[in-house]
Amino acid sequence: MRVVIVDDEPLARIRLRELLEEQPGVTVVGEAGDGHAALHACAELVPDLVLLDIVMPGIDGLETARHLAAFEPRPAVVFCTAFDAHALSAFDAAAIDYLVKPVRAERLAAALERVRTFAAGRGQATAAARAGQRRTHLCARMRGSLRLIPMDDVHYLQAEEKYVVVHHARGEDLIEESLKSLEDEFGERFVRIHRNCLVARHEIVELKRSTDGHVQAVLRHGKQPLEVSRRCVSALRETVKHL
Repeated sequence: MRVVIVDDEPLARIRLRELLEEQPGVTVVGEAGDGHAALHACAELVPDLVLLDIVMPGIDGLETARHLAAFEPRPAVVFCTAFDAHALSAFDAAAIDYLVKPVRAERLAAALERVRTFAAGRGQATAAARAGQRRTHLCARMRGSLRLIPMDDVHYLQAEEKYVVVHHARGEDLIEESLKSLEDEFGERFVRIHRNCLVARHEIVELKRSTDGHVQAVLRHGKQPLEVSRRCVSALRETVKHL
């Protein structure tokens, strides 16, 4: 079993590494001190298990777990935290187990056994990782690299074959998520203007007709207007009235 340890406290990482060295069939392949570094490490090292702290600077453990749920193959997640108040949120993020510090060897062994069950396919992956609190970033993974895109920077999302193109303040990136799942998660932030396009509500400046009679949405940061499908025109006009 390949394991990545994620904790912002070096002593906590050392303690977990020592405990894991006593477990048969377990290899620690990497460590990280925050959520961003954890996602990079997991993209590169492809672990079977991530031992993940919850309270960390930047992207916390709960959001990190939500991003890891979209990885393929998806690693198992076991939270290790000093606070037991996060247990419900942890299982909403599809964690396999939840360990409270200081972690006891026998409790860790039990968690590892649960992970083996998960890895063998007897545990069922759930869509719960997208439940609860919405993500604050999107995660783009291309050619082994990884970029976290703040949701506040996203102008619009456009489906293109099996990818979604994220148009944001720093350019464009591809993500392997469906437009429908993004609409379900971020429906309060985006509005659908076409079957293949969601636009951030605050980006819409006005609606206008093109020379050929089609309705277009003018964006605050768009290089050119985006076409609005006939099916979406009526609802979009109502949305624009209340912006």
